[in-house]
Amino acid sequence: MNLDGFSMRPLTKELEKKLVGGRIDKITQQNKVNFTLTVRQPGQTFLLKISVAPQNPAIYFVKNAPENLPEPSTFCMVLRKNFENGRIAEVRQHELDRIIFIDVDTIGAGGKIQTVTLAAELIGKYSNIILVSENKIIDALKKVGTNSSRVRTVLPNQIYQMPPEQNKLDIFSADLEKILSAIKSEKNLRIDKAVMNVCQGFGPQSVKEVIFSAGLPSEIKISELDDKDFASLKNSLEEILIGAKNPSPCLVEDAGKVLAISAVELNYLQGEKKFFPTLSEMLDTADEIMKSFTPPDKEKFTKLVHNELRRAKNKISVLEGELAAAESAEDFKILADNLSAYRYQFQDHADEKIFVANIYSEEDEKISIPLDKKITIAANVQNLYKKYDKLKRAKNFITEQIEKCRSEIFYLETVEHSLNSCETLAEIDEIKSELVGGGYLKEGRKKTASSKKPEPFKFFAQDGTEILVGKNNSQNDRLTFKIAAPTDIWLHTKDITGSHVILRSGGVEPSEKTLTYAAEIAAKFSKASDSSKVPVDYTLCKFVKKPSGAKPGFVIFTNQKTIYVNPAEIENAKNF
Repeated sequence: MNLDGFSMRPLTKELEKKLVGGRIDKITQQNKVNFTLTVRQPGQTFLLKISVAPQNPAIYFVKNAPENLPEPSTFCMVLRKNFENGRIAEVRQHELDRIIFIDVDTIGAGGKIQTVTLAAELIGKYSNIILVSENKIIDALKKVGTNSSRVRTVLPNQIYQMPPEQNKLDIFSADLEKILSAIKSEKNLRIDKAVMNVCQGFGPQSVKEVIFSAGLPSEIKISELDDKDFASLKNSLEEILIGAKNPSPCLVEDAGKVLAISAVELNYLQGEKKFFPTLSEMLDTADEIMKSFTPPDKEKFTKLVHNELRRAKNKISVLEGELAAAESAEDFKILADNLSAYRYQFQDHADEKIFVANIYSEEDEKISIPLDKKITIAANVQNLYKKYDKLKRAKNFITEQIEKCRSEIFYLETVEHSLNSCETLAEIDEIKSELVGGGYLKEGRKKTASSKKPEPFKFFAQDGTEILVGKNNSQNDRLTFKIAAPTDIWLHTKDITGSHVILRSGGVEPSEKTLTYAAEIAAKFSKASDSSKVPVDYTLCKFVKKPSGAKPGFVIFTNQKTIYVNPAEIENAKNF
């Protein structure tokens, strides 16, 4: 979901108004596709985010300084070298393409002023950030060689080429009669295809809005339109052009999903419409709803934990099959005891199978004993006892392995739960340390993290009682055994993966309403967050212990009680 070139025109004006003349003070990188430029103007500082995430490429202002990667990429270092302390001379859009240029004046060799241009190409999966000087590429975030594209390569020291021209008309500069005439010439096309073919920068949202505003069906062909229809179409084009010159940024949302974003009001869609004072605020909200920012390594660790979980579950399935086979150990002992009792009634090497009365049966029930004719009866007895001993030992070993495997699955599910909810670099770093400590991940070269150590979530009950929630296993341990007081109340979903929750009661018995609210929070921060009547155990922190050598987040507890609640609707979450 991204803006089309038509809506990027007012966005460019918005950026230009605030950025031109500003000094680039700092450049940070959040992940592989997100960068932030700190631009200082007299009395003001702007944070410009440039994202080339395929699902939501965008450039806009953000309010809060984002986290910075401990080790920025080579491209980020090139950006810093060429842009930091430079002044923004111009912000411009290439025609109505989804390409925005930022020209920056810097002091080069010999004290001469040189202009370096950042080209933000925001075109879906082909989005890229390219540094250009004197029409030559200095570097690019995504290098594109001949193996990836035969039409347009993007490599250092090459001439920067604009994307191929589409020979369309710019609604901001072209005469509307000329645009209408070009649309009329597309007689065999549907109206939506014709408008998109003629109007430069028009994406599906803009085209659908124009046609809807004109009161025409999108599937009608140009040849079926009359003069009144073309008059309505012209009026609609005029309205959307006026709307772009005086933008009313609009986001249409339905059931938590962004349906469309535009610089103008969108009426063709059914859904909740939200309006914003600036395009940047709209894009920031859209990004938050879509949660397009993924902390580096989160996807990698999620895949690692998923694979380990699958391996553990497959292993336990095999072990349970082997345990079922080992359960037959007593059968071999019965056969061995019977063969030993009747061994002198049979000859060696004579029979492949014998039938005797079971010495353990009160009704003289017959049993069949298979024999290996190659060996003696005595040797067959010994073989049966050996099988019994082997299976008995295997049963004990397999039972122990199954318990270890179940414990590992439970632990990995807690890590998976933590990964699903983590949002910052520091939280990812804690989970990485946990995976390294558990032997699931090899420890790489140490990085110097710039982000502060993450803290638990903080909530408040109506009576002001503080409630803390751990975000991952390491934090759960720290919360339960270092932050909480012995007389505080500890809560956790019963036999369900979830976070440790601490009710800071300070030894005072909480009200039933406060305790219920804390339990609801515990249910919300668990795998049962979408369930109802979730069982939550609670006890005093002094009754919660950590066994020696236990994995992070694993505890045992006593004196607990259980309460059944529905997960809370969280609205007042705050970090320390």
